Amino acid sequence: MSLQPLLDFRVVSLAVNLPGPVAASQLCRLGALVTKIEPPAGDPLSVYAPQLYEQLREGQNVRTLDLKSLAGMDELRDLLTETDLLLTSSRPAALTRLGLTWEGLHQRYPRLVQVAIVGFAEPRQDEPGHDLTYQAMTGLLDPPHLPHALIADIGGAQQAVIAAMSLLLARERGQGAGYVEVSLAEAAVSFSDPVKAGMTSNGGILGGGLPGYGLYDTSDGWIAVAALERAFWERLQCELNVTAPTKTDLQKVFRSRTADEWEEWALERDLPIAAVRQP
Repeated sequence: MSLQPLLDFRVVSLAVNLPGPVAASQLCRLGALVTKIEPPAGDPLSVYAPQLYEQLREGQNVRTLDLKSLAGMDELRDLLTETDLLLTSSRPAALTRLGLTWEGLHQRYPRLVQVAIVGFAEPRQDEPGHDLTYQAMTGLLDPPHLPHALIADIGGAQQAVIAAMSLLLARERGQGAGYVEVSLAEAAVSFSDPVKAGMTSNGGILGGGLPGYGLYDTSDGWIAVAALERAFWERLQCELNVTAPTKTDLQKVFRSRTADEWEEWALERDLPIAAVRQP
């Protein structure tokens, strides 16, 4: 049975695209009653990733409101009277134009807390950016390749959930309603820390510097070998009947079977080896 610590807490999300919907989906799975407000044009995510869009809105009450109209804003204000958490992902200047400043919201709804997903931390919250630019600025790209994972967006979404839980806990403990900005650029920075520490840089301990931690070609594909701890590394050598092998030595051995066969072989021996698969 999964825990639902946010059971009966009400969330209104004005966030579209990826980070906000990911955070809202997580809050919903934690038991929150989530109402997602979409503009008349809809969430852009529904166009470029319709399956993911449907997945992330599951279990939520989705409503279309034109917040640039008086009627739409009146409906939102009615919703907020019974809302615990407001989740946004617009730049502060855009929220200000809608009359949704934190100061105004806090005065009108003293129990409401807000998590605002922004690109950059104060004082740069109104500067434009996207996952690609945040990764570029923090040294996470390998040109000319585009990133497989949107780590700023997904990492920022996770930080937004943490911020939401923290704000609600603080309020329930009598510390009042608060406001937190979650920066996607800062989320990317946190992912770059291992790179800056040399762990994943070329030749680093997780960047090809150890034979027991890397990617190897098999007879029909690739495998990921993660015999990082000494016990795993020693067991791998024992099971393969090799001593202090180099990458070249291991590569010769791993070409003797298929990726799936090596994965099954490793599972039987409690070794961390997995076939490299497509999403």
